Amino acid sequence: MRNNKNFLPALLLFVMSVLLVSWGSTVVAQKSRTALSAGPAAIQQPIFAEYKGVRLGMTAKEARTQLGEPALTALKDNDVDYFIISETETVQIGYDPAWKVKVISVDYQNGTGAPAPMTVVGAELEPKENGTLYRVMHYDSLGFWVSYSRITTPVIIVTITIQKK
Repeated sequence: MRNNKNFLPALLLFVMSVLLVSWGSTVVAQKSRTALSAGPAAIQQPIFAEYKGVRLGMTAKEARTQLGEPALTALKDNDVDYFIISETETVQIGYDPAWKVKVISVDYQNGTGAPAPMTVVGAELEPKENGTLYRVMHYDSLGFWVSYSRITTPVIIVTITIQKK
């Protein structure tokens, strides 16, 4: 933890990059996965639908009331707020043009404090050979999806994302 002051900004920049890339690519991936799934249309109840009281559709003011002022206030006028919850937990809140919460993405360094996959996506996950985990749950009738992702290099990062379709 000796370089913790340098690590958090670097982690934040990495997460911002991943988040921005995922925003651009999720629409195509979602359409193709939805087209492949067949079966009865049952109304699903999400297991994980909010973070510390912040839910999709809330205003920026309501989200900031729950989490406090963003850590990077210089970027406050952009469409994403960045919060440092602890040494091992950060959250990014993305907004639509009406300043309503569109995406919530939480990162846990070394997996510290991260909920278990079962409590996020409703299943235990088998790690791939490199130790990564990933699963997304689509709640089409509710208009959003939730994902659980764990990467293992160079450090373990668990990311939980809730995003409007």
